[in-house]
Amino acid sequence: MKEKRKPKFFFDFYSLIHTFFVPLHSIMEQQAVRIERPTWIERLHEWRVEHVSDRMFLLVLAFFVGLFAAVAAYVLHGMINQIVALLTGQFSVTSYNWLYLVYPVIGIYLTSLFVRHIVKDNISHGITRILYAISSKKSRLKPHNTWSSVIASALTIGFGGSVGAEAPIVLTGSAIGSNLGQLFKLDSKTLMTLVGCGAAGAIAGIFKAPIAGLVFTLEVLMIDLTMASLLPILISCVTATCFTYIFRGDSALFSFHLDSDWTVQQVPASILLGVCCGLVSLYFIRTMNACEDLFARFKDKPYVRLLIGGAILSTLIFLFPALYGEGYHSINLLLNGRTEADWHEILDNSLFYGHHGFLISYLALVLFTKVFATSATNGGGGCGGTFAPSLFIGCFTGFLFSRLWNMHQIGVYVPEKNFALLGMAGVMSGVMHAPLTGIFLIAEITSGYDLFMPLMIVSVFAYLTIIIFEPHSIYGMRLARQGKLITHHTDHAVLTLMSLDSVIDRDYQAVDPDMELGQMVHKISRSKNSVLPVVDAAGMLLGEVNITKIRHVVFRTELYHHFKASQLMTAPAAVLTDGTPMADVMRTFERTHADWLPVLDGERNLKGYISRKRMYDMYRKMVHDFSQD
Repeated sequence: MKEKRKPKFFFDFYSLIHTFFVPLHSIMEQQAVRIERPTWIERLHEWRVEHVSDRMFLLVLAFFVGLFAAVAAYVLHGMINQIVALLTGQFSVTSYNWLYLVYPVIGIYLTSLFVRHIVKDNISHGITRILYAISSKKSRLKPHNTWSSVIASALTIGFGGSVGAEAPIVLTGSAIGSNLGQLFKLDSKTLMTLVGCGAAGAIAGIFKAPIAGLVFTLEVLMIDLTMASLLPILISCVTATCFTYIFRGDSALFSFHLDSDWTVQQVPASILLGVCCGLVSLYFIRTMNACEDLFARFKDKPYVRLLIGGAILSTLIFLFPALYGEGYHSINLLLNGRTEADWHEILDNSLFYGHHGFLISYLALVLFTKVFATSATNGGGGCGGTFAPSLFIGCFTGFLFSRLWNMHQIGVYVPEKNFALLGMAGVMSGVMHAPLTGIFLIAEITSGYDLFMPLMIVSVFAYLTIIIFEPHSIYGMRLARQGKLITHHTDHAVLTLMSLDSVIDRDYQAVDPDMELGQMVHKISRSKNSVLPVVDAAGMLLGEVNITKIRHVVFRTELYHHFKASQLMTAPAAVLTDGTPMADVMRTFERTHADWLPVLDGERNLKGYISRKRMYDMYRKMVHDFSQD
């Protein structure tokens, strides 16, 4: 029989499938095999685990963290200097400049556009974000934090934003350390050390001050000084400092030459300056928080924030050009002036130019308005920190204090340059609650080791003054209110690092209020804890049945239809809510002596139970891991 021929289009279609889709399928199979193969980073990780110890690898990573932090600091300051030179290089020093009313608004606007449309994340309060990541995110910072703060702060400060570049660089350095650690799948404790390495390297690189970088990490970020963390942080600090010297040469942010030695007769003036610096720090912190709360009311209205913040900032800079940018030029003028003519240069570019009799008034007004300029910059949408503003305010405080002291001949003459330097350490110590950082940073960046004794006096008294009013630094006060601030107290630090979600037992046997005892017995046989939660149809907790308290009826089958869950349930000893700090959880267990406590979400629905035994077991393990070095 003659075979029936298939239509020609069938062969064409079959040929098309065979010639195109079969090779494509083969390519896809090869691609799938290729995807399953380990990547280069996984192969490097495997090789590292096999050939390099964890201790040695941490030291290697600390070196690279220090290097990258120094590069980030160099790039940021280079960008800021280029923008400032481009915008203000042609300004006349003998009169005011109207462009001061325009540049800051443009800078804040560009920064807000960059953050809102490109970064799409909140990058303000850099050091506070680091503290939050350590306490609540297992020291994990987002990848974009390795570069986003550099660009945003360069735009803000270059166009006149009255903030500092240090906090963005510290966040950048910490993010570099965190992401390097995440790349090689290191544990959270090692990530914490690398975050500290990044922060220390950033401070050391910016100021060429390795000891200050180390002390900053210990005092502000609360990284414990153990042998496991000391060496990596030192390596990061030294590396960042050395590469900064390579990039920028011997030039420093501040220069200082001691004209007259400190004497014992200056002790009263030094003590009084420390107290004044503490009070100025209090003014700085309280005013900053009040202004930020004001801008927070317009959180969802970015253009209203821009209008208010830009108007305040541009007006203040127009009146007082010393507020433009970081203000390091003004600091150097006060630290290096030898004659009245040198100090009068601070009046350049302003309405006060040539009116030398207004120098004291000008300094006082700049000191008073600096905090408003800083708040307006960040509140309006800019990006920057309070590190440089604290140095700026401290320098003006010290100079103004010494000038008034000498004018009224209160006691022995005090050198104004020296006290401007001491004021920087004092206000920094008060604002950051970090007296050692203030002492070593100012000593290192100015080579002012001859003033070590007065630096200690001023810093200590500034700190003792501020803690009377504010127990926490400007970086940690918000986290402290939420119970999320890491401290050097091991027990408190461990409780802060513990996560409520990590100890919740979600495997529970819930019953409805109308369930009879006979049905509840089956639930009891499958339950892993000693309580059965009674919930309604929406999941809301109504009460709980304590299994240990119904033994007298649970084995009597004749009563299985006589009792319901609603008759046997009791109110829990206490109720925990989602997000309750672990310190409060532990105190609740101690107060109630309960073995199990329910956890409710924001809508009062049951999330699960926390076992007293499980929580204490995890706590003891974390204390052991936290303290084993």
